[in-house]
Amino acid sequence: MENLVDIVDDEDDIRELVAVNLKKAGYKTKEYSSGNAFVKSLSKSKPDLLILDLMMPGMDGIEVCRIMKKDDKYSDIPIIMLTAKTDETDRVLGLEMGADDYVSKPFSPRELTARVKAVLRRKERKGKDTGIEHGGILKIDPEKFEVYVKGDKISLTSTEFKILTILMEQPGRVFSREQLLDMLWGDEKIVVDRTIDVHIKHLREKIGAAGKLIKNIRGVGYKLEE
Repeated sequence: MENLVDIVDDEDDIRELVAVNLKKAGYKTKEYSSGNAFVKSLSKSKPDLLILDLMMPGMDGIEVCRIMKKDDKYSDIPIIMLTAKTDETDRVLGLEMGADDYVSKPFSPRELTARVKAVLRRKERKGKDTGIEHGGILKIDPEKFEVYVKGDKISLTSTEFKILTILMEQPGRVFSREQLLDMLWGDEKIVVDRTIDVHIKHLREKIGAAGKLIKNIRGVGYKLEE
């Protein structure tokens, strides 16, 4: 069955652009021009994923997110935030309110579609198995806070585990150091970008043979090899 993706944005051209590309990728879509209209629709139609504009007149994306996450009937719906703002505080606020990912405007429709696929894959995995495997040798269980390399259990620090989880949940996606810092510490971070390099170095050493799966993209950041 096709996944239903709801798109909430007050800009007609943005909604149309997103809808056209998601339909090409095989998704069903519904569009809403305001947060209020979307919230009213929830009792009749529950989407598999929501693409939500952060800044809208009236009920903004943060308020929509807050309403959904405090209601057990809708709290499991994954949310990807769209934001035209570059201020990291706004992005962090969206993630703190329960959004699963964010994409900054202007965005690549291809990238947004890839994010949708990744978030829905994570949702599907949560419903089946909490373990995530990669490369035939590496496995993590985010629920149990466990890591295995070739079947052997590996001990990681909390930060190392979080970094590995972020990379494994979206293999192939390049994360900048700034993005990793945001996802790890949000607006409370008091460390510098290069701190990530140190954590990655220790992480690679600890996971041994699986360390080669973590690639350094020069001048950009890190990714887990697909």
